[in-house]
Amino acid sequence: MRIVLVHNYYQIPGGEDETLRRERELLRSEGHYVTEFIRRNSEITRTNLLAKATLAVRTVWSSDSQEAMLTFLRAEKPDLVHVHNTFPLMSPSVYYACREASVPVVQTLHNARLFCPGGNLERDHRICEDCKGKKIAWPSVVHACYRQSRIETGVVAAMLAVHWQLKTWQRMVSIYVASTPFYRRKFIEAGFPEEKIVVKPHFVEDPGVARGERNYALFVGRLSTEKGIPTLLRAWDKMSHIPLKIRGEGPRLAEVREVARSSGGTIEVVPRLDREELNKLMRNARFLIWPSEGFYETFGYVAVEAFSCGVPVIASRTGVAEEIVNDQQTGLHFTSGDANDLASKVEWAWSHPNEMDTMGQAARTEYEAKYTPERNYPMLMDIYRRALASTA
Repeated sequence: MRIVLVHNYYQIPGGEDETLRRERELLRSEGHYVTEFIRRNSEITRTNLLAKATLAVRTVWSSDSQEAMLTFLRAEKPDLVHVHNTFPLMSPSVYYACREASVPVVQTLHNARLFCPGGNLERDHRICEDCKGKKIAWPSVVHACYRQSRIETGVVAAMLAVHWQLKTWQRMVSIYVASTPFYRRKFIEAGFPEEKIVVKPHFVEDPGVARGERNYALFVGRLSTEKGIPTLLRAWDKMSHIPLKIRGEGPRLAEVREVARSSGGTIEVVPRLDREELNKLMRNARFLIWPSEGFYETFGYVAVEAFSCGVPVIASRTGVAEEIVNDQQTGLHFTSGDANDLASKVEWAWSHPNEMDTMGQAARTEYEAKYTPERNYPMLMDIYRRALASTA
């Protein structure tokens, strides 16, 4: 099969880029011809009013991307286009190029941007669904949800409103891919066509199951409020006897380092690691803590990576985390934002190593059943076949 992957890279790398990489390499390893149509936010200049106005127009409808995409499709003659992100440089105009070239489109829903201008269903460190179901996302403009700017949020809201009016989301995309049932429900509630949204989780490569000493708790992720860092640190005020390793970067890094310095060695901030070293860090953990709060994760790469290493996860009881981690089976749940409840669950997990080992074995089984490349490939092919059939 000839496949074009479409992606607008942000300036800061993230999970979308990793998903694109993994699916690209998986497809190529299975013998498919894969090319990419790429734009990068590093192209953006915000130095003057004209540049900002031009970007605003392109976010709603990028004629140059549409023309470039059509030229690319005519040269490559793909069977299918798989879009990961068009925001902000490409715009949904690239779908129209695909329609003109008679090529079906698969769109992965990496975040909630198509109905939430902020992209993550969060405002002021709390879950917000005020724009869900609205054809004009006016609450986001009032609250300046995108980049804390009413003007820039207005641009995104205008893009969404225009394409709701044009019925772009209903007519121009053959299949949408949500990574969890939870996010599929959110898009259906927002008005996207239920029959076009399928669930396919992301996957991670198998690191092997060799376990290490299991002598510490572990957090891996962005060091920010919405990732639950304040709750994690408050919980550890009560647990000076349980070693905690923290790997990550972000706006609360200085605070985390200061708490680590005053912890007497209980808390350790781990420097940047390559993939092999990170897998080793995971394998040596007794359990991983996933304390996100105030927003809905779209997936849980860090939890699935822990599962692949046979490590159970203590997760906040919210959204996707509650779906991915089965309480008392592949880990434990605690009340989101409740440091006391998190401390209680950590204390229990630390004092019941045999039970946590059993959960770790179940986590590995869950990984093998749902999140390997081998399990993912047939699901991806089924989605592609459905998209191709939709234009037959």
